[in-house]
Amino acid sequence: MTQILRNARDTPPLPARTRWAVLAVVLAADVLDLLDATITNIAAPTITRDLGGGASLVQWLGAAYALALGVLLVPGARLGDKYGRRRMFLTGLAGFVAASLACGLAPAPAFLVAARLAQGAFGALLIPQGFGILGATWPREEIGKAFSLFGPVMGLSAVGGPILAGFLVDADLAGLGWRPMFLINLLLGGAALLAAARLLPRDPGDRSVRVDGPGAALLGGATLGLLGGLIDGSGGWTARPFALLALGLALFAAFSWRQHTAAEPLIRPTLLRNRGFTSGLILGVLVFAAVAGLLYVLSLHLQRGLGRSPAGTALGLIPLSAGIVVASVACYRLIHTYGRRLVVAGLLLILAGCGALALLAGHDGPVLLPPLLLVGLGMGTCFGTVYDVTIGDIAAEEAGSASGSLNAVQQLANAGGSAGVTSVYFRAVGGGEVHGLLVSLAAVAGAVLVCLPLVHLLPERSAGVG
Repeated sequence: MTQILRNARDTPPLPARTRWAVLAVVLAADVLDLLDATITNIAAPTITRDLGGGASLVQWLGAAYALALGVLLVPGARLGDKYGRRRMFLTGLAGFVAASLACGLAPAPAFLVAARLAQGAFGALLIPQGFGILGATWPREEIGKAFSLFGPVMGLSAVGGPILAGFLVDADLAGLGWRPMFLINLLLGGAALLAAARLLPRDPGDRSVRVDGPGAALLGGATLGLLGGLIDGSGGWTARPFALLALGLALFAAFSWRQHTAAEPLIRPTLLRNRGFTSGLILGVLVFAAVAGLLYVLSLHLQRGLGRSPAGTALGLIPLSAGIVVASVACYRLIHTYGRRLVVAGLLLILAGCGALALLAGHDGPVLLPPLLLVGLGMGTCFGTVYDVTIGDIAAEEAGSASGSLNAVQQLANAGGSAGVTSVYFRAVGGGEVHGLLVSLAAVAGAVLVCLPLVHLLPERSAGVG
């Protein structure tokens, strides 16, 4: 954020109406990304009934998108620096719309997973360009107005997106079932694309910027192998899942070596020598993986175990979504005062919510509202604090690299969590839906407990606080 403010134009700004239109285009792109990152949580059971694919398709639906987005997020930002943000924004948005069409028309599970990978890849070209575009179109003294809208808009999308997806699935428009929740992107994304082509300023980029393509390829292969092993293992630990895990670990070792030799590594080795950053990185991986998996399992349990419809499931999860939004907004104001103590509070709230859900396993109705709200408040508290505190003592010249790396790792953690925790769920659900939920909650609680000692290794305060 600080770097963007420094880069804000000092030249005469665009007309106010044009600036607000540019902001609307950038917000629309972020809303599309958030919606498509979460909608399959609600629709996965319906999709698998239609296409087949079983548990593995359920796991890949969310993991594929987050995997591609996480691996390519940092290279996507650097491609914007190299070739121009406008060009990469338009390319990413056009590709995202085309991939959404492919998702909506998917005839088979493998085709749908490939289309989800393409969505994530184009999203990684699209999303990193937004803040830079705003910095180039808004004057320094007014850019805060633009950024102040991101929280409310993303919050409404986080609550409303799954509800929209659930009602679209239940409505079965034209007999298309789950497909309209992807096809609607043709209208939303198409309108944003036309507006972006007309409004976004041209920028030449800097062809001297380097992009570590081999590093991204190694990280993608490593994550794909590890996720493939986890997902394959949920159906039985034969030789194949172990081979995939071994391949993933080998490629990850090669990626780590690459980070020490590349001119512009995805994660600077100097960052990993910072104790606070490394601790925050590990803590972030664990907590984001745990809660991403928990969200998926809760949606599955409400539909498979309690018999709710997709729309009913989305409505039932409103307290959780609302808790995330409320806590995230509150922490924005509290983080500079309380620092890492808020991280502890968030972790404890998640544990309390998981414990309450375990006690109420098998129950339905209003009794679930308080524990879901607790989990949501805990998630929002962690979302709003972990990475701000992690970069609290990072040097100013490395802050941009640190922030980009952490955002990418968060997406990879989301992919790993949706695969890992749902693997636990599908292995345990043979003993009944309640048993599957209880074992999954225990796995999430275990990951959160591991995070608690790591908090004391973080900087005491967030970035910018002395």
